[in-house]
Amino acid sequence: MNVTFPRRFRGPLTSVNGGYAAGRLAAFVAADAVEVTLRLPPPLERPLDVRQGIGSASLLEGDAVVAEARAAELDVDPPAPVTRAVAEEAAARHVRIGDPVFGECFVCGARPEDDGLGIYAGPVAGREPVYAAPWVASETGQEVVWAAIDCPGAYAVGAAGRGNVVLGRMTAQVHRMPDLAEQCVVVAWPLGEDGRKLFAGTALFADDGELLALARQTWITPRAP
Repeated sequence: MNVTFPRRFRGPLTSVNGGYAAGRLAAFVAADAVEVTLRLPPPLERPLDVRQGIGSASLLEGDAVVAEARAAELDVDPPAPVTRAVAEEAAARHVRIGDPVFGECFVCGARPEDDGLGIYAGPVAGREPVYAAPWVASETGQEVVWAAIDCPGAYAVGAAGRGNVVLGRMTAQVHRMPDLAEQCVVVAWPLGEDGRKLFAGTALFADDGELLALARQTWITPRAP
């Protein structure tokens, strides 16, 4: 079996949005919570092989392992929900400073209308360092939900704007897929750091506060040139 990621789903200019790729691979693992580790930037427009095991799956380009997924336990608690009105206020404080290589990201980049998810997380007043953004589920699918709760974590880990961190690992559980056009809120918060590794939690809530999805992430700060 193989998968190909169209260029529309780019995160960086030359590779797939990490959350989208992770969610696509996670779908091949029959488990409530799945951990996906990205080993290489997932390439665009090229067929990649999927190799399934018992409670695991790998994404390969030739002999190179692009990503690995396995059943896991999700060791993070969700925060209190953020109302849509508060999330809209937070999004108004969104700062788009960051590496221009992410400027067209499927989730948080500047894209034509209806071409990306348009999730622009900003700090929640009075609940710093929590970040939030509203999102209308313009399309559905596990990989879309994983993407929606991907990039907000990059904003929560401490850089001005998105920074230049890249997703290294994401463990997520989708409790319920949002309905098409359902109004949702994405929330993100930092969980500490260890050297170049920065940790974040992200969650997706329905408008009434129902928890739809939850994730723990590891972001990697690239080495200085």
